[in-house]
Amino acid sequence: MPDLAATLRENGALLGLLLAALLAFTLVWIVVLTRQVVDLRRRMASMTRGSDGRSLEGVLESHLQRVYDVAREVKAVDARATTLEGRGRKSIQRVGLVRFNPFEDTGSNQSFAVALLDDDEDGIVISSLHSRQTTRVYAKPISAGIGDAPLSAEEAEAVRLARTTRGTRPRA
Repeated sequence: MPDLAATLRENGALLGLLLAALLAFTLVWIVVLTRQVVDLRRRMASMTRGSDGRSLEGVLESHLQRVYDVAREVKAVDARATTLEGRGRKSIQRVGLVRFNPFEDTGSNQSFAVALLDDDEDGIVISSLHSRQTTRVYAKPISAGIGDAPLSAEEAEAVRLARTTRGTRPRA
């Protein structure tokens, strides 16, 4: 034991410096760790912002539920889009209009034939024949761009125009 006390007295300055260096290293390490903890808390706060102080697990569950909800909504929108595409194919998309004067005793082109077709070229052709005494209106079905009944030249031209136009203004 006396040897230990003598050794400590002889090397006291060196031992003090060694302890001071160890203390300085420990303080630096504490500062580094404190900065890391502060940075982690800041990151955690940014990830849980708006979550009313819930745990990160709760926030992740909430976000995952939102992802599932959005996926379900996307599926519903996709189904609606498919339905609307099918309905859109059956809506009038092609229009052909021909104006003409079938009788010499009337002025200008007051008679007309208009073809209204969907994307499959199914639809109807409507003709109006105007004379001085009367106006007559006729309608004939069209299937795949072909009349189910014989078409007049003007009706056939209206169907031809409708088949060649898509999403544009009808030609007069």
